[in-house]
Amino acid sequence: MLNLQSNNFSGTIPQTFGYVSWLRELDISNNGLHGVLPRSLANCTNLEILNLGHNFIEDAFPFWLENLPQLKVIVLRDNKFHGPIEQPRKRLAFTNLHIIDMSHNEFAGTLPSKLFESIPSMMMDDEDKSSLKYMGNGYGYYSVTIMNKGLEMVLVRIITILKVVDFSHNKFDGNIPMSIGRLKTPYVLNFSGNGFTGSIPLSLENLTELESLDLSQNKLSGEIPQQLTSLTFLEVFDVLQNNLTGIIPRGQQFETFSNTSYGGNADLCGFPLSKECKTPKVTESPSLPSSSSHNYKCRLDGFGWETVLMGYGCGAVF
Repeated sequence: MLNLQSNNFSGTIPQTFGYVSWLRELDISNNGLHGVLPRSLANCTNLEILNLGHNFIEDAFPFWLENLPQLKVIVLRDNKFHGPIEQPRKRLAFTNLHIIDMSHNEFAGTLPSKLFESIPSMMMDDEDKSSLKYMGNGYGYYSVTIMNKGLEMVLVRIITILKVVDFSHNKFDGNIPMSIGRLKTPYVLNFSGNGFTGSIPLSLENLTELESLDLSQNKLSGEIPQQLTSLTFLEVFDVLQNNLTGIIPRGQQFETFSNTSYGGNADLCGFPLSKECKTPKVTESPSLPSSSSHNYKCRLDGFGWETVLMGYGCGAVF
């Protein structure tokens, strides 16, 4: 385990890491490192934690790490990574991945649909939840800092059931792929601060373990799917600053979200916003009245001759 975080290191990352085949954790976050990632890291077949956050590394997304069988955590947060995310080269890539944080970079373009179909560790709910287990080995536990529920959290120990996908604050655009619904086990999903368009995917209802969903500061349109009310573990839901319209869903967890979750969407209405939804007026198509309805209308409009005579009679008797 090599942890060099929070120092004043500068320069490039040495290529010699490729000779450290038994390296399990490499944490060089919070330094002043720049340049590209050494491709020799692909030889570290026992690597489980790779934390490069808060540096000045300029490179494309490291798909060449997809063959590392033990890799569980990738943190690229707050660097100068750039370019599009390419289609995975293998049908199954990053087979053990639990946490991927590529936020606050310059990644751009559309997300390939096959990206979310190639991470089996997030597609299968096979973790034993009966007892708490943590990532690590006989020499200690791993730690990491993540954004969860709108807060920066330092996880001194990483619980094995935790799954996090954070693509926030990049330059992604286009639709959020429907294949996102293949990831059934993430607890945190953050796509905020991008340029995503189109509607919120209905397939998000399949993320049954989800506790935090942040789609804020995008260009999403259409209505918020009613199906999302089935996410019974959802504690944070944020669609701030989009172009969403229609009625906010009611029921389950949606009864607990405040109006700050929906601000900046001028055409959203309903609880918890003060803007009420207008009830559409139903206009009946004109039809020819039947003989009975015509007679009834005549009786109401002209009272009928019987009523008139009764009135005159009562008046005369009085």
